[in-house]
Amino acid sequence: MTPDSNAGLLHHVELYASDFAASSSFWGWLLGELGYSVYQDWDDGRSWKRGETYVVLVQADEEYLDVPYHRCRPGLNHLAFHAESREQVDDLTDELRARGVPILYEYDHPFAGGDDHYAVYFEDPERVKVELVAPE
Repeated sequence: MTPDSNAGLLHHVELYASDFAASSSFWGWLLGELGYSVYQDWDDGRSWKRGETYVVLVQADEEYLDVPYHRCRPGLNHLAFHAESREQVDDLTDELRARGVPILYEYDHPFAGGDDHYAVYFEDPERVKVELVAPE
């Protein structure tokens, strides 16, 4: 048996949404910009895939909507994606602003992660922090 060349790489991420329509619109746009395509579509769920990695979005059940997500609680803090270039970071930053998506750490943008870390930080509709990082 030969070892899987994808061993150790991220397989997928699954996110639950309180408002599937808003989150699906946001993630569909962003992931499309990053080269993902719709992979699966079902009632209350959708996934997008690029290569061997995919992102799943599911409507959370009503019984779990009483406590909103906060990235500083235990669990997921943020998702970070590779950008093609600094230009892609800049273009997506402009588009995020046009869509009314808050840019985090605006005062240090695009170097909020340090002088050699060119990135944009923002939030999805659930306030999950997302980062788009340019290559060094």
